Amino acid sequence: MNLDIRQAVKNNLVNASNIDVLNTINDAMTISEEKVLPGLGVLFELYWQGANDEERNRIALTIANSMRQ
Repeated sequence: MNLDIRQAVKNNLVNASNIDVLNTINDAMTISEEKVLPGLGVLFELYWQGANDEERNRIALTIANSMRQ
């Protein structure tokens, strides 16, 4: 069975409000199951694609700093 995770995530959130997206992310983090990681990855990918260089650098720095803690 081929499952297009990117398309499934996009379809599930096509008309989502910012609150819907926030709740989706919080739910995925609360569940703490690895099966939700691909969906979070899709959300991050969409965010990254729309970010400018300054924003990408800020996020990369935040992640790098978080990895050092």
